[in-house]
Amino acid sequence: MKTTMLSVTMVLMCVTMAHSVKPQKDFNLEKFAGKWYRVGLAYDSPGFIPLRDKVKISMGIITIMPSGNVNLTMWEALSVACIPKSYQYNKTSVPGQFIYFSTRHNMMKDVTVVDTNYTEYAVVLKYKNFDREYTQVALYGRSPRTKVQILQKFKAFALSRGFPRASILTPPPAENCPASGSG
Repeated sequence: MKTTMLSVTMVLMCVTMAHSVKPQKDFNLEKFAGKWYRVGLAYDSPGFIPLRDKVKISMGIITIMPSGNVNLTMWEALSVACIPKSYQYNKTSVPGQFIYFSTRHNMMKDVTVVDTNYTEYAVVLKYKNFDREYTQVALYGRSPRTKVQILQKFKAFALSRGFPRASILTPPPAENCPASGSG
């Protein structure tokens, strides 16, 4: 009985931690829109660690829709091609927090812009409840190169959220993805 109670308490603490992250204070969507590169990634899915060497820097463009929702187009370098993917992030009542429907997982996911200075970097937390709790932290930069201090800040945040060091990476750049002239 004690073990069961401890397990339930630990699960509730993890869920609370995932949702207790506050978005960027005074988040400004207008400043946040535009081109970003995913230059860092931490993901706690057990299947991620063996694939980490295949991940490359992705480029994305955030466009504000008339409704106030956000369209994100990301280009991902896969072994066969450079594939664009579009996502619609729906605004919530809290600036800097969004939800979106993942067609891949057939469920809603939460996205929170945790920290950004708008001109250099953004730290974004993505949360989903699948067959267990999963969290992803991404570091975005306005260019594919990021200052060492920003990378350290990202890694410290990921470690503070309980990510193992092996699940935190800064991928190499993708060659010609997207192709010149895209985005």
